[in-house]
Amino acid sequence: MSPTKTSVVAVVDDEENIRETVGFALRREGYTVHCYADGSDAWEAFEQEFPDVVVLDIIMPRMDGLEVCRRLRAKSQSIPIIFLTSRDEEFDRVLGLELGADDYLCKPFSMRELVARVRVLFRRLSFNQLDGEQVADNSLERGKLELDLQRYIARWDGVQIPLTVTEFLMLLALARHPGHVKTRQQLMEEGYPHDSFVSDRTIDSHIKRLRKKLLTIDPSFDEIETVYGLGYRYTEEATE
Repeated sequence: MSPTKTSVVAVVDDEENIRETVGFALRREGYTVHCYADGSDAWEAFEQEFPDVVVLDIIMPRMDGLEVCRRLRAKSQSIPIIFLTSRDEEFDRVLGLELGADDYLCKPFSMRELVARVRVLFRRLSFNQLDGEQVADNSLERGKLELDLQRYIARWDGVQIPLTVTEFLMLLALARHPGHVKTRQQLMEEGYPHDSFVSDRTIDSHIKRLRKKLLTIDPSFDEIETVYGLGYRYTEEATE
C-alpha cells in the first residue's frame, strides 16, 4: 500500500529523540505522522480518531504501551501495532504480542527496518480490506501450510495463523526449502533484513512462539524441527 493522504501513523514514545527521528523517517516516506509523548495523550487523541498504524513504546509515564494496546484491541482488531522495546523487556514484549500487537523492534533499531515494517503492515492492511473472494496470486504451499506472500498471511489446513511480520518471514524462510537447515544467523537475516541486530535467543523465542501458535491450531504439528548446534528446518516435503 503506497502512502496516501489518509495513511496516518501514530508514534507514541516518551523519548523525544525517538519521536523526532521516527517521525522524520516516516514523513520522508510520505506518511502523515502524529507524535505523542505518553500513552494518555495518545489515547485521548485516539478516542477522537484512530490512526492507520501505531508505533508504540512499552514503558511510558501516565499510561504504558500495554494499556494502550489493550484499549485499542478492545475497539479494533485490525489496527496494526508495532511495539518498540528495550532488549531486557522480554516479558512485556511477549505480553504485548499476546494482547494483539503485530510486531516489535528492539531499541536501538534500524530506521530502514522500522519503515519497512510499517510499509508491510500497510500492505497487509490494504489486502485484508479487499473483497474476501480475491485471492493473491503469489503464494507458497507446503502440505497443510499456505503462505500468502502478498498479504503476509499464513494458514494451516485453511485456518489463519495470527503471525507477526517477523514470524511470517521466518516461517517462509523455513518452508521455502523443506529439509534444509536454516541457521539462526540466516533466520536473523530473513526476519530482520534491514540492518537490525538481534540475538540467537530472540530467534529461539520467535520459533517457540511459531510452534505454539501452530500447535494451538493442530496439536500434532511437528514440521519445525530443531537441529541441535545448527538451527532449524521445515520437515514437510514440498508439494508438486
